Amino acid sequence: MSSHDIKKCSGRDQRERVLSFRKIGHGVVAPNPIFWEHWPGLFVNDRAVETATGKTDTNAALAMLSAFASVGATAFDVTLLGLDGEQRGFESNRSLEELRRSMARRLEAATAAQCSLVIRPRSATAALIQLDDFDAAQAARLAPYAFLTLATSPGNFQVWLAVADAPAEKEAAKRFRTRVRRGVGPDQSATGAARIAGSLNFKTKYAPDFPVIALGQVAAGRTITTAALDQAGLIAAETPKPPASVPSAKAQSLCRRAWPDYQRVLSGAPRKRDGTPDRSVADWMWCKWAAERGWSIEETAAKLAEVSAKAEERVRVKEDKGYPLLTARKAAAAVVQRTPIQSRTPELPPVSG
Repeated sequence: MSSHDIKKCSGRDQRERVLSFRKIGHGVVAPNPIFWEHWPGLFVNDRAVETATGKTDTNAALAMLSAFASVGATAFDVTLLGLDGEQRGFESNRSLEELRRSMARRLEAATAAQCSLVIRPRSATAALIQLDDFDAAQAARLAPYAFLTLATSPGNFQVWLAVADAPAEKEAAKRFRTRVRRGVGPDQSATGAARIAGSLNFKTKYAPDFPVIALGQVAAGRTITTAALDQAGLIAAETPKPPASVPSAKAQSLCRRAWPDYQRVLSGAPRKRDGTPDRSVADWMWCKWAAERGWSIEETAAKLAEVSAKAEERVRVKEDKGYPLLTARKAAAAVVQRTPIQSRTPELPPVSG
């Protein structure tokens, strides 16, 4: 193994590799003590650290932590994501003080490994809502209601709201967040986890000039009420609860066991500013066609996690099983609302396979 390699291992394999490195001696990378402390299993070469650390900004990261603390966040989940979006490390329920003490070392280690450093804040006093993928004008429109604004890449902004009186019950709170995201757009699939300010946004599409997550507006302690959001027109109407399945006799008789072709749906999806297809729209349209063919919401959600890379990543990496189910429910509700069941004659997309 060369001294410029980065290796990942765990458990017994990890211990064996460490021992073998010691036996080989000259020219072999030893575990970086800083990285080893926080992300067991990753080995980092010192030269990469030296060339990368100048791009990060610990002060910006600490300011972002303070912004979250000002609206009640006391603990954070911390994730490392590789260039391909794969999870490279995870720590649950880290305290605010622990992150403040270790942030400089975490930034250094993540940068050396070309991993994005992602935090998920936990607040017991306010519902924290992440609104993503805005342009500058859209972000400015929401600035009066936000306690934090980030620039995640050139021309792309992220806004955070702290809602003081959002529903406390888990499912009700999830529905409320969805309504706010629908009310303001454009990305309705934000997960509540963000790359920390002052770190590099490591994604393949940005290589080799990875942008720094920039701290924008900070309004420490600013919270907003549901009434104020509603008055501003930032909460979408409640979506009627759809039935457990959407019956369609014609769809069932024609192709009950045939799924829509996901790749054709994806190729026809609208493009985002970076030229890639909008996978959220593709997932929703695929679920809508599946519903028109008579598949149940549960069946559609399970299949979406197989055919959609985005849904599969949400379930596998982020353990977010609600995304495919929510997408299937919304699509089924659209079918019920827009076309009377008795007269539905769907235009079926090509059969996959």
